[in-house]
Amino acid sequence: MALDCMRPFSTVGQEAPLTLMLAGALRQDLFTLKTMADAGDHEFETTQSGASETIPMQCSALRKNGFVVLKGRPCKIVEMSTSKTGKHGHAKVHLVGLDIFTGKKCEDICPSTHNMQVPNVSRKEFEVIDLSEDGFFTLMAEDGDTRDDLKLTESCSPNAPDAVRELLSAVEASGERVVATVWKALGEELVKELKTGKAN
Repeated sequence: MALDCMRPFSTVGQEAPLTLMLAGALRQDLFTLKTMADAGDHEFETTQSGASETIPMQCSALRKNGFVVLKGRPCKIVEMSTSKTGKHGHAKVHLVGLDIFTGKKCEDICPSTHNMQVPNVSRKEFEVIDLSEDGFFTLMAEDGDTRDDLKLTESCSPNAPDAVRELLSAVEASGERVVATVWKALGEELVKELKTGKAN
């Protein structure tokens, strides 16, 4: 049908080359679209997946003993207070938290309607095999894999090397085991507490 409108400018003998030229241009356009689509698919496939390290939450929805990111650190909220709505703005929420890894106090003030970042805090249990002279744990996961990259810190309970070694000796005699709870948030990990439990 498109060729009829071009008939005054071409002869019957020239219609075949013109058709081939249009078909070639159409094939080139389709090839370009397919290439762009393939590139888009490739980009999509390489996008990282998995749980986000933080989630946004309205400041007024935060609660004491919950978690929040203050000054770039994952914190447990120990105190929060809300000021009355001012003449020209929102009510303000004053947050006080303790860094879950260092125990340091962090504070921030945020309008109640604004979003704050809440860290995704995960906990995993490992069996404690040993504590090295330089204070690093040897931990074993349920699947039998071991790791020795986490150090005993003041945030751990108990936090004295001698107390940990006494605990390990005591459970060895009783046939129990020491279980370490490892907390992870914002790419950091820490042995938070030790407890005794029955050996598997």
